[in-house]
Amino acid sequence: MSLEENETAETRWNVKTFAFAGLFITLIIISLYLLYHMFFVDETFLYTIVIEWFVNPIAVLGFLGILIFILIMGIQGLLVPIPSEIVLVATGMIWGLIGGGIMGIIGSMVAALLCFYISRKGGRPLAEKFVGGKALFLADRFIEKYGMGTIIVARFLPFIAFDPISYASGLVDLDVKKYSIGTFISSIPRAFFYSWLGSILFPPGMSFPINLADVPLAELEAYSANFNFLLVIILGVLVILFGIYYVFSIYLERKAKINRENSNAKE
Repeated sequence: MSLEENETAETRWNVKTFAFAGLFITLIIISLYLLYHMFFVDETFLYTIVIEWFVNPIAVLGFLGILIFILIMGIQGLLVPIPSEIVLVATGMIWGLIGGGIMGIIGSMVAALLCFYISRKGGRPLAEKFVGGKALFLADRFIEKYGMGTIIVARFLPFIAFDPISYASGLVDLDVKKYSIGTFISSIPRAFFYSWLGSILFPPGMSFPINLADVPLAELEAYSANFNFLLVIILGVLVILFGIYYVFSIYLERKAKINRENSNAKE
């Protein structure tokens, strides 16, 4: 590679790095502002936004709202930083425990198959653009070692990252029918768990569109406090698991590198 090509590659790398760093810092600032506003200014702030700008519009649109929800789940699969868990909680708020669970399963299947086919058709470089190299590397290793067991366990446990498994599954020699069946079965408890959480965060006996002005202030504050607490718990657990995921992926990468070097030395 020439000096000019090196400089071009380095410049592109720096631009990409600064872009991701800028996006990450922006998200951190927005998150901190929302947390401050939620806990010190108006604890009903975020809950009100979710009800008025997400739950109400989808609920009143009927079948079109269902299609919009499925579209959101698909987009969420492409934008991995958006946790699917938060979207699944909203299903319980909109359709209740049973309806929300069913919609959660449908949305999860759409997202899982979309990620699977993107990875299968576009290959590893495209998959890494969506989910990141380290997350994909770790998921890849587990699927290669444990096969369908990895998919079932990862889907079954509520707080395990959903999308890296979907992308990694498209890269290995895995039959799409087996993948779909495993995803469907293990998505059931996950979808109903988050649907149940959403259903208990919603004022009972109210019809759509919800007018929060009709909800007694004390009751609204109680639901908002529970929503805020649940959101912090979900995000906190996801951050911790992401940290563990990241560190473990580095460990596996270094181990694989050492094994390759030892193998080359023997040859």
